[in-house]
Amino acid sequence: MNTTEISVQGMTCGHCVASVTEELQEIENVSDVQVSLNPSGVSPVTITHEGTLDAEAVRAAVDEAGYTLS
Repeated sequence: MNTTEISVQGMTCGHCVASVTEELQEIENVSDVQVSLNPSGVSPVTITHEGTLDAEAVRAAVDEAGYTLS
C-alpha cells in the first residue's frame, strides 16, 4: 500500500469531510481516505492506495465534491 498526501481548501465541517471522502474513495485503487479537518484553512488529506494514484482523478474528485486542491 502507498499513501499520498494532498491539501484541500474550503472544508469547514463533517459534511464537507464526508463529501470529499466519498468522492476520493470512488477512485480506482483507493482503499482509505483520512481527513484532518482544519475549518479555518487548508485540510490535509491522506489517501491510501495500491499502485499509482491518478492525479487528475484526485483533482476531479475534489472538484466534484465542491472544493479545491491547494
